[in-house]
Amino acid sequence: MIPQIVVIGASSGGPAALQTLLSGLPTEFPAPVVIVLPRGKQAGSDPLRLLQRASRLPIREPEDKEGMAPGRIYLAPGDYHLLLEKGHFALSLEAPEHHARPSIDLLFESAADAYGEGVMGIILTGAGDDGARGLAQIKARGGLTIVQDPTTAEAPALPEAAIEATEVDQVLPLPQIARFLNSLCPAIAR
Repeated sequence: MIPQIVVIGASSGGPAALQTLLSGLPTEFPAPVVIVLPRGKQAGSDPLRLLQRASRLPIREPEDKEGMAPGRIYLAPGDYHLLLEKGHFALSLEAPEHHARPSIDLLFESAADAYGEGVMGIILTGAGDDGARGLAQIKARGGLTIVQDPTTAEAPALPEAAIEATEVDQVLPLPQIARFLNSLCPAIAR
């Protein structure tokens, strides 16, 4: 099953984990990849630039009502919830969820509503449980769920919460996640 869309959530330790995952995706990856990395609006490190150095795919922060395209990576802008509607993005300034804006749960829930069984949800390293409820929603709608093996996570709380929240399809060490994604898309020539 080639996913229509891939959504990824991470928090503590997320930038390094995302660099590992994204570096394994080929330029011909056939689906949009949407990432929430809670970061607020504070100045400091620029995760977009950091992730772009590791990725062969172009990365950008989407704008409200912007369409999405396969083979592109979209990173939630700081201090906005990133929501999915069929074929495009919506940005929201609603109250933070789990003390975070953007919220992994809100992205995942909107993806499940818009894409149902066409969604692949991935939870990586992180503190807290933002993302566990959303991953369970993806699973309930027939989507595919993957969680980083907590023993390989810098912060295991989020992967552990996701595993407790639903029957996850795959629990994989970080380096194997990109390989698994690529195995679903056998027509990709590396």
